[in-house]
Amino acid sequence: MKYKKILGIDIGGSGIKGAPVNTKSGNLLDERHRIPTPDPSTPEAVANVIKQIAKHFKWKGPIGCGFPSVVLNGVIKTAANIDKSWIDVNVEKLITNVTGLPTCVVNDADAAGMAAIKFGAGKKVKGTVIMLTVGTGIGTAFFTRGKLLANTEVGHLVLNGQDAEKYVSDATRKSEKLNWPTWGKRFNQYLMEIERLFWPELIIIGGGASKKIEKFANQITIKTKVVPAKLLNEAGIIGAAIAARANKNELEILVNKENKS
Repeated sequence: MKYKKILGIDIGGSGIKGAPVNTKSGNLLDERHRIPTPDPSTPEAVANVIKQIAKHFKWKGPIGCGFPSVVLNGVIKTAANIDKSWIDVNVEKLITNVTGLPTCVVNDADAAGMAAIKFGAGKKVKGTVIMLTVGTGIGTAFFTRGKLLANTEVGHLVLNGQDAEKYVSDATRKSEKLNWPTWGKRFNQYLMEIERLFWPELIIIGGGASKKIEKFANQITIKTKVVPAKLLNEAGIIGAAIAARANKNELEILVNKENKS
């Protein structure tokens, strides 16, 4: 099976987006297709949306998914912003069974970070790079010399006595009706803690907040260079496809199992 072209899927709190990706160039091969995330976002409901996206593109090849959870060996381990019924579900097996297509699943922030390192703002940066996806929650991806430390959950640092993402996520900004400068001061507190603990060479801001960085950039006071993600809404899709290509051996195992069943 060839792995140059992979269907990338980005599973978010409000929408599930996908498009075929050329994993060599990082380009989308078609316009991305978005379907609202089902409510409740149960495993079966989400898997069926992914099947619909694959059907939309008449897709017959491998799938890569970015998922908002810690993912260990294809199994979901956390459910901060998704239905609790996901815990301990083998998501790779589920989606493979529902779609009939071999599927690799990774943490969504890790996927976005992989895209940024290979094709975006983190390309050729030798030191530590931290990707922050700021949306419904705060996803984090850590890279040193281009190598990923998978499944970091630094969005859950304790900040002002509470879970950081509940204090500084973009969803919190909207729910509390904070203006950008006020929210930016909160976000800067979070960045100061990240810098104090990890001293990265570069911090990349992704997610919904990245498109409005000019509205809060003046509130950022840390020494570390902070830049918006270049790939914006496409990062999760591209990164999920890259992750699937990097795990092609596991995909081959899934293909072989399906052929034997």
